[in-house]
Amino acid sequence: MKKTQQGFTLIELMIVVAIIGILAAVAIPAYKDYIARSQATEAAVLLAGLKAPLAEYYNDQGSLPSVGDLNAVTSGKYVASITASGTNYRATFAASGVSPQLTSATMSLNYDTANGTFSFNCAGISNTNVRPKNCN
Repeated sequence: MKKTQQGFTLIELMIVVAIIGILAAVAIPAYKDYIARSQATEAAVLLAGLKAPLAEYYNDQGSLPSVGDLNAVTSGKYVASITASGTNYRATFAASGVSPQLTSATMSLNYDTANGTFSFNCAGISNTNVRPKNCN
């Protein structure tokens, strides 16, 4: 009677472990960037929520409002606060509880009063892989 092979050889197991290690080395940094980008998107969403009330307030009053005058959401799970300075509305990320790439970083929404357009400025987020799509 002939015995059939049962199980795996040591070489086969070592190859599988090496492949898993290579996949993990590629996947973990990509996953961290993905998490950071999803957290950064919260700031973009909060700032985008200011667009309509900001334009409406400016059209009605002829001046730019403070963030409190807009009656909008100004903080979130990852965004500590939104502040206004002239035509610039800036979201600041929390100092803790966010990706290290976003800790205390900023994202801005600028309103051009001359032609009524908005633009995002994400220079406060140094890693371009983490910036939301509306910043690229």
